[in-house]
Amino acid sequence: MENPLYIYNSLTRKKERFVPLHEPNVGMYVCGPTVYGDPHLGHTRPAITFDVLFRYLKHLGYKVRYVRNITDVGHLEHDADDGEDKIAKKARLEQLEPMEVVQFYLNRYHKAMDALNVQSPSIEPHASGHIIEQIEYIKTILDAGYAYVSDGSVYFDVLKYNKSHHYGELSGRNVDELLNTTRELDGQAEKHNPCDFALWKKAAPEHIMHWPSPWSEGFPGWHLECSVMGEKYLGETFDIHGGGLDLMFPHHECEIAQSVAHCGHEAVRYWMHNNMITINGQKMGKSLGNFITLEQFFTGSHPLLTQAYSPMTIRFFILQAHYRGTVDFSNEALQAAEKAYERMVEGWRRLQNLKSAEESTVDVKGYRAKCYEAINDDLNTPIVIATLFDACRVINQANDGKAALTQTDIDELKGLFDTFLVDILGIRTDIVEGGSSAALEPFEKAVDLLLEIRKEAKAKKDWATSDLIRKRLEEAGFDVKDTKDGFEWSVKK
Repeated sequence: MENPLYIYNSLTRKKERFVPLHEPNVGMYVCGPTVYGDPHLGHTRPAITFDVLFRYLKHLGYKVRYVRNITDVGHLEHDADDGEDKIAKKARLEQLEPMEVVQFYLNRYHKAMDALNVQSPSIEPHASGHIIEQIEYIKTILDAGYAYVSDGSVYFDVLKYNKSHHYGELSGRNVDELLNTTRELDGQAEKHNPCDFALWKKAAPEHIMHWPSPWSEGFPGWHLECSVMGEKYLGETFDIHGGGLDLMFPHHECEIAQSVAHCGHEAVRYWMHNNMITINGQKMGKSLGNFITLEQFFTGSHPLLTQAYSPMTIRFFILQAHYRGTVDFSNEALQAAEKAYERMVEGWRRLQNLKSAEESTVDVKGYRAKCYEAINDDLNTPIVIATLFDACRVINQANDGKAALTQTDIDELKGLFDTFLVDILGIRTDIVEGGSSAALEPFEKAVDLLLEIRKEAKAKKDWATSDLIRKRLEEAGFDVKDTKDGFEWSVKK
């Protein structure tokens, strides 16, 4: 590959050239949502980050199997080994079946992802659909001597594992520090050590979701599902495992330990973690109660919001920052992203209508190389966007008659935007949010017709008709601009 892809591997703490294990096939696993509430802004970061990676790997010609799980059992309150299951609690409060809760919020999650133009994964497995596989996985870990049964529950023995392996290699923690900082919790007396984690939990009588097992009527631990489903669909070793930085410890650390105990080796070759979205410097999340749902963003119905924001504004906002950097929410930042998105789409629209010249006054050939260089450098989407804005400046100059572009130049720029803005970054250029180009064609033609009539009226010095058309279009929500070649229009935001 002329410009090889480099990604930051959280395990080695450095950028590494991406080389698939079984080229041209790529296996990628990303931790999906626990579906017990509406998706919020925090959910967009991993969804969009790994959507861009998914899109780019396919663009490079790889055959990608993208697995993104749905947690519908086993994720207890406060990410702990005790307490109530998050979905079961929601079901009890709303007097619904747990799977009714799961389906309702999963539908809403999918709807939000569609609005954000996030492509569906290749496989979306549910934890509850893989109970048998999880039980068999636990049996192997028990046989290897890295787990123990205690009062019907099964726990991973972290200290024993740490004697022959390094528990904490991903997060940079060590077991001694964990033991010194982990307090004894009520209900955890059955553990050998406080840092041991549950592979299987014996269900309390009031627990709604439970299954038979060799050890008890119970349910699997939260960490287990990803190890099991990753191996089932991607094999004992696969290329990429992604997720939010908040999952690095303990979730992903536990996954590594489970995989080594089960298979004798680590499963993942490249670990990737997106950083958090914060509000006033604090992670946004359901457990902290400081989240804003995507529905609230789209409608503007939250006290912290001064207006509604479109899905594409949200996507553009996320991509303007590198995925490993923090993004702090503010209305000012989102409004700036909205304006930037509108400028980008306006540049794209002008490009579609540019008239070619015999000779070029601008060299446009370098933009594509710069975009590839940026995306290959650990998905540096801010630099890709900055480069596309550089191209927009040339487009605007050509539109205003201050630069000349040949048809070859225009075709090159169209290819650039189609490849990077639309295909890889996943930015929709539709005038009406969520509309398709085909559906919008009659709408565009109608506006163009009115402006052609206005142009003819101006030529006849019929100023009354000309001014009336412009006024009525502006009242209807259009910006109209007269140019040397005729006119331009756009939808007001």
